[in-house]
Amino acid sequence: MKKSLVLLAILLGSLSWISWNKNSYTGNNRTKEEVISCYNMETINAYHEEASSVPFALLHQNARKIENYQELGKMINFQIEDGIEGSAYFIAAKKKTNNWLIVIQEWWGLNDNIKKEADTYYKDLGNMNVLAVDMYDGKIATTSDSAMKLMRGADMKRMVSIIQGAIEHAGKNSNIYSVGWCFGGMWSLQTAILAGPKAKGSIMFYGRPESNIEKLKTLNCDIIGFFGNKDQSPSPVVVSEFEKNMQIANKKLETHKYEAGHGFANPSNPSFNAEAAADAYKKAIAFLKSHSK
Repeated sequence: MKKSLVLLAILLGSLSWISWNKNSYTGNNRTKEEVISCYNMETINAYHEEASSVPFALLHQNARKIENYQELGKMINFQIEDGIEGSAYFIAAKKKTNNWLIVIQEWWGLNDNIKKEADTYYKDLGNMNVLAVDMYDGKIATTSDSAMKLMRGADMKRMVSIIQGAIEHAGKNSNIYSVGWCFGGMWSLQTAILAGPKAKGSIMFYGRPESNIEKLKTLNCDIIGFFGNKDQSPSPVVVSEFEKNMQIANKKLETHKYEAGHGFANPSNPSFNAEAAADAYKKAIAFLKSHSK
């Protein structure tokens, strides 16, 4: 009898512990949506952490102000699923077209340099809608320290929503192309992934590559990337790994590497390399023209 009571006590204690453990630990009870969200944000969050660091900030000298700049486009708002409108610098195509180039800022924000880049692409592409999205919701940094602080306070899920909103704004029959530098280079590749079958081509200027091969397998378009051999973010080793991962994913990647440092294509950056920038831009335009209808 005594033995039976002991066994009963152990059984009741075990059941109580299991019940408490189930209610207090939820790590293995995540929804399918939560698991997918974590999977999708892995590289984006890794970049967020890196770009919030002092070593990353030291790669960037303070941006130079562009003088006497005259905008071709205008600022517009567009709807986003989270209910808070997004904004972008927009230049409409001269003739109706489903082709859209989404331009994505550096970590400074949507400043005059990015607007000027959008203008230049618009003029040289002939007939394409150009939309330079504002990933910081109106905030702009002028020093590496202030840019680092903006990045530390950035909501990466909000940025995903901004890109998704821009893709939706382009329309259900749109052909999505993307280009970005540094922070925007990373987001340019992510835009191609988020755009799904709408994606037709993506240009990365020294942006952090996606490291998840399964995610790279979902790409529906070719990628072209421009990188500096003297850059440390991404470093040549990271770029080589990206090339291998794209081969494994069976996706087309064209890379061009220059004896230049981080930010070599930005004319407002003290590390600007005119020769490398001109060659990269020429190849970027040729890529877009060859992939557009």
